Order: sequence, then C-alpha cells, then structure tokens
Amino acid sequence: MAKVKQKVSGCFRVSDYAKAYCRISSYLQTMANKGFNPLIAIQMALAGNFEGGE
Repeated sequence: MAKVKQKVSGCFRVSDYAKAYCRISSYLQTMANKGFNPLIAIQMALAGNFEGGE
C-alpha cells in the first residue's frame, strides 16, 4: 500500500509524513485483522482506546 500511495502522490516530501503514514496504516491494518471497521478504529484511537478494549 505504501508504494501505491507514493506513486499516486508523487513522493513523500517529508520523512516525518512518511513515518506518520506508515504508523497510521499499520494501526489500521492491525485493527482490520482484529475485525474492526477502519472508521471505528480511528474513533477508538482518537478517544485514546488503542487496543480495542483489551
């Protein structure tokens, strides 16, 4: 997915943005593997509940 993102946007212009993208993408993929809807996972992260109530 990161390569697709890079091709669509042209490049990651700032290293910090690339790291943030990877961190968010990794979190969403992990939560999807646990069966969570991505929007619910984002809501949980913003509420401070990173582990899905575990």
